Amino acid sequence: MSPLRSARGSLRALGIVRVLLRHRLDSLLENTAVGGWLWLLKPITRRASATDLPRGQRLRLALQELGPIFVKFGQVLSTRRDLLPPDMAEELSLLQDRVAPFPGEVARERIEAGLGKPIDTLYAEFENTPLASASIAQVHAARLHDGREVVVKVLRPGIRQRIRDDIALLRTLAALADRHHPSADKIRPQEVVSEIESTLYAELDLQREGANGSLMRRTWAGSDELYVPEVFWSHSSESVLTMERVRGIPSDDVEALDAAGIDRKALAARGVRVFYTQVFRDNFFHADAHAGNIWVDLDPARKDNPRYIAIDFGIVGQLTRRDQYYLAENFMAIFQRDYRRIAELHVEAGWMPATVRIDELEAATRAVCEPYFTRPLSEISLGEVLVKLFKTAQRYELTLQPQLILLQKTLLNIEGVGRLLDPKLDIWAEARPVLEKILRERYSPATLGNEFRKRLPELITHAPDMPRLVHEFLSQSVRGEHSLRMRSEDLAELARISRAGQRQTVYAILGTGLMIVAAVLYALEAGGPQFWGIPAAAGIAGLGAFGAFLAAWPRR
Repeated sequence: MSPLRSARGSLRALGIVRVLLRHRLDSLLENTAVGGWLWLLKPITRRASATDLPRGQRLRLALQELGPIFVKFGQVLSTRRDLLPPDMAEELSLLQDRVAPFPGEVARERIEAGLGKPIDTLYAEFENTPLASASIAQVHAARLHDGREVVVKVLRPGIRQRIRDDIALLRTLAALADRHHPSADKIRPQEVVSEIESTLYAELDLQREGANGSLMRRTWAGSDELYVPEVFWSHSSESVLTMERVRGIPSDDVEALDAAGIDRKALAARGVRVFYTQVFRDNFFHADAHAGNIWVDLDPARKDNPRYIAIDFGIVGQLTRRDQYYLAENFMAIFQRDYRRIAELHVEAGWMPATVRIDELEAATRAVCEPYFTRPLSEISLGEVLVKLFKTAQRYELTLQPQLILLQKTLLNIEGVGRLLDPKLDIWAEARPVLEKILRERYSPATLGNEFRKRLPELITHAPDMPRLVHEFLSQSVRGEHSLRMRSEDLAELARISRAGQRQTVYAILGTGLMIVAAVLYALEAGGPQFWGIPAAAGIAGLGAFGAFLAAWPRR
């Protein structure tokens, strides 16, 4: 690191400490490397006027004073309700990403540099005064030469360097916290900073944001529930994004919605359905779904059939297929009050170690969920239940992917807006049919058949190797190379079970091989006699596979 950069970082760190002291947040610095030196700065640090405010509010005001990157830091940190106390998480979720705009002339220069053409060539009209300005970018209204209205998003000048510097400083502070803070093992500061870094750098690539929006538009094309504006790729790059201009009402502006005659109950229910569809059907959800990014269509014809409009696709979420399944099953188990199943699912999903006692986890789950079910379903927040479940499970070495935490935060946002629009909204009544329908379709014979067809070329490629692999496995079994060696006669029963499992494995492999043979013969339209349009050879192989699977089926 250069001396200049080091000096700049030291001054910035000193400035951060002074701001924290101003807002009476010195407790956050206790037990750190700088904690012992705080008394030197306190006499020369002017206290903020509102020092009697709650600590969460004081932290929010301090982050706003520190600047845009720290506002973004607070926004990301607010999603970590598994780490933060509730009062601080709630306050940080109120942080507004609004900063002073940079000059329109600078924006024009950056757009021309990013797209390699003069503004007049790109747009018929371009407004120098921005529509909105945030920490990463700002947005200008414009018009294409064909008359279509658009918005142009352009990165702030010097933002990449500023993010690099502030992230480096945050890493230094996180390292200090790791070494000295008593709760470092729970807070995991290095992990939090890495998450913030990943989020910020993703938002610096506007082409990536455009791709997110383009995919979501394609997924919801022709929908009466959600509209996604068009991306104009000819006018977009990594530093510039041009999208269709849309007009709507922020989804939390109840007065404006009522004035427009929008059916708020229908709107609230639709929001829940859209969210669960995005998560479990599309596996691609808008993860920054606050009211500023989710609008309601102003079209008067849609008063009784309201439609949402989504904007700003910098943060999206995706789950693994495995996490999708286990999350859906968890939701179903929660509302069926099947606490044993919830505990088993957490272990099966790999979120918790297999060594966890299921009965203990079941009891902890019951203690979290049961108080909620004394209320009417319309008053239950699934997001809150999920947060408390994850917090409880931390005692049992819970391991969660960042995407699950992102989903948890988004769910809280969706439920918050939904309950604002309709205080009596029954989240489960709207979510359950969506979940059941998607799970039914996901594991239907038609869907499984389509998935199999997609993998057929791969199966055909490996099919010639299957007889050899099956023969090798069976030979090894005959030679006893798969046998389990026991050291104690007390484990003889386990040995018997192991041998039975070995036989089941052999039959399962044989069934899989025959099924692949049947699929290949069917796909290649093997010659010879046919029955109901199916080649006899493929049918015989399929029946053989069925018989092998029956033999492999566990018996009690």
